[in-house]
Amino acid sequence: MRVLAITRIFPNAAEPQSAPFNRLQLAALGRRCRVEVIASLPWFPGAGMAARWSAAGRLVRVPRQEQIAGLPVTHPRALYLPRLHASAAALYAASLLPELLARRGHVDVVLGTWAYPDGCAAIALAALLRVPAVVKLHGSDLNVIARLVGPRAQLRAMLPRAARVVAVSRRLAAEAEALGVPAEKIRVVPNGVDGERFQPRDREAARAALGLAAERRLVLYVGHLKENKGVLDLASAMAAVSDADLVVLGAGEADSRLAAALAPLGDRARMLGERPHEEVPTWMAAADLVVLPSWNEGMPNVVIEALACGRRVVATDVGGTPELVRSSLLGTLVPPRSPAALADAIQAALATDYDPSAVARAAHAGSWDDSADALHRVLEEALRDAR
Repeated sequence: MRVLAITRIFPNAAEPQSAPFNRLQLAALGRRCRVEVIASLPWFPGAGMAARWSAAGRLVRVPRQEQIAGLPVTHPRALYLPRLHASAAALYAASLLPELLARRGHVDVVLGTWAYPDGCAAIALAALLRVPAVVKLHGSDLNVIARLVGPRAQLRAMLPRAARVVAVSRRLAAEAEALGVPAEKIRVVPNGVDGERFQPRDREAARAALGLAAERRLVLYVGHLKENKGVLDLASAMAAVSDADLVVLGAGEADSRLAAALAPLGDRARMLGERPHEEVPTWMAAADLVVLPSWNEGMPNVVIEALACGRRVVATDVGGTPELVRSSLLGTLVPPRSPAALADAIQAALATDYDPSAVARAAHAGSWDDSADALHRVLEEALRDAR
């Protein structure tokens, strides 16, 4: 089976830490069938002169061809016009059309990994190649983008035409069904975890390796720094949490606002920017608690990884998170956008001792090979139906 994956969320030479979940799952899929990735980069005329304020400008020097995690990756430039959401799928498909036509007769299934515009474009382009399209949903693509009028209308028109729709959680599957996708076409395929990297480790040893105080209680946030990730809610909550430190790993558009919000905490709060994925397990091992205060989610990998490390989680009751935090042993769920409830839950969690090994056993996360096996079966289903 020859799979062509189309996505905007994939690592590249300029952003090697981007979307590790896509890299890990597609790399595992590539051990089961032939996978080629078209990881487009946003572009507009004059992008190279806008590097200081535009992500597209910072990506102009990314090479057209890369080999990433054993996969051949092509980076075509896709025309992007900010805030013109309704035209995004058409521009995306038109930009990728030459790449697809060049592969005519060499592709069995097109896999779009993100609903809009990637998924809509994948469905249209697969039809031109006369092969089935499978669309994978991640979270914000339906929870945020699909709330916009233009994208929602296009998703209603296009998503039901996919041979299969893959959701990372049951709640996301329900969102797809609400957009008109027949239930018999939807499959839930959870993300996996690297069990060799993310596993219970000694807290004191991890803190010594990171140069952290052994006696301080530590709260950890890992992820994008965006308002809808709840990072400003977390700053407010930590102001009400006594005798505990906060470490933030990540970068994003809310970086400066978060720094200002955390300034009153002084040396109790540290923002360390993006860190290599292989460093994250050490930080999780050093933490007493991992926090994810998002306003919406698909199936958050940071929660899967934290639980695999044996670290309890305080998170918001959104998306697929309740499917992961299934008991009080694993953590506590609070309403989104509620700093007071978040503070109370963090304070209570820090006051409770627990056995990390018991947390990891109860979480029982599947591997990326398990996830890739399930996705491979879905792709084979789609191909069988098409034939």
